[in-house]
Amino acid sequence: MLVHPIEVLLVEDDPGDVLMTKEAFEEHKLGNRLHVVSDGVEALRFLRREGEYADAPRPHLILLDLNLPRKDGREVLQEVKNDDDLAHIPVVVLTTSEAEEDVLRSYRLHANAYVPKPVDFDQFIKVVRQIDDFFVTVVRLPKG
Repeated sequence: MLVHPIEVLLVEDDPGDVLMTKEAFEEHKLGNRLHVVSDGVEALRFLRREGEYADAPRPHLILLDLNLPRKDGREVLQEVKNDDDLAHIPVVVLTTSEAEEDVLRSYRLHANAYVPKPVDFDQFIKVVRQIDDFFVTVVRLPKG
């Protein structure tokens, strides 16, 4: 089976979590491309290909933190899922919040999955790899 690289947009403001996510992707060597923005405003500019992101690829998958500066992940999720051009992109909420209200709200806003971030480095890497495996090898993604 031929696996094409996928474009992944990581929306994360914590530099440590960005670094760990990059490491998980690099060590896995699946050839997918990880793009990183650090807040909700930049995420929507990337997705809508505005300004400096005019040539940005359309992501096949979004990994979204909830607690972001300028525009939080809940608002980003709502805007993505209400935009006909973006609504088909799977969104995995990857966040430190384990609050039931955040879980419920994310699914009500049509998140495709809600994954609490493990604090432990090895577990964090394992979780990111599992997300990656699932969306690269198991799930059929729309072609952008």
